[in-house]
Amino acid sequence: MNNIQSLWELFLAGGFLMWPIVAMSVVVVAFGIERLWALRRSRFVPRPLLDALGKLPPEGPFDPRKVYRLAQEHPSVLSDVIKAMLEKLGRPLPEVEHAVDAAKEREASKLYANIRPISLAVSVTPLLGLLGTVQGMILAFYTTANLQAGANRAAELAQGIYVALITTFAGLCVAIPASMIAHFLEGRILAGFRRVDEVVGGLLPQLERYENKGRVTPAQLAAEPPVTPAHPAQGRKP
Repeated sequence: MNNIQSLWELFLAGGFLMWPIVAMSVVVVAFGIERLWALRRSRFVPRPLLDALGKLPPEGPFDPRKVYRLAQEHPSVLSDVIKAMLEKLGRPLPEVEHAVDAAKEREASKLYANIRPISLAVSVTPLLGLLGTVQGMILAFYTTANLQAGANRAAELAQGIYVALITTFAGLCVAIPASMIAHFLEGRILAGFRRVDEVVGGLLPQLERYENKGRVTPAQLAAEPPVTPAHPAQGRKP
């Protein structure tokens, strides 16, 4: 109980700038938990989609409609990139690759969006702590300069500096973990896109046979393949 009371008193001694530092710590925790869930492995390359793509015959005919429907059934970064790639089917290969890069950039922008508040905390909280320390130092020197004759100036100055440094300490306590969390999450994104690149790299060569043969629309890709009626056996007697 005494420890809790001492921490509370220390918090109050830091001044009003301790409150925005606490607010930034809440932001770091909230967005950190949200990104940890959002950046799970299945968000990039779902196992069912990967297994379904792995079952496609490597030497057989490539069926873009089947791959497109698989991507629709398993929403993810990989599925969005595959759909963007197949929607350029029939165009020159550089145009297909450009569509892939553009799709990855769009997905990366979405994934990085909620990491920005954490990065903001990394930058802002040390500055808030420094601002509080500068303010505390000004007050400490002002109080020391206006003490009555015979007062212990050294003790008063030390007390003022001690209180002033609280905000810097608090700011660093938030900024350092926030920096580690941001780097960890960015590493997850990079690792996820490496897995996406591996799968897409295996599909791109399959599209070369459709190059310059006319563009296929998304509606055509999403349509079910026509059912070919079975031919009756030749020479069958009634």
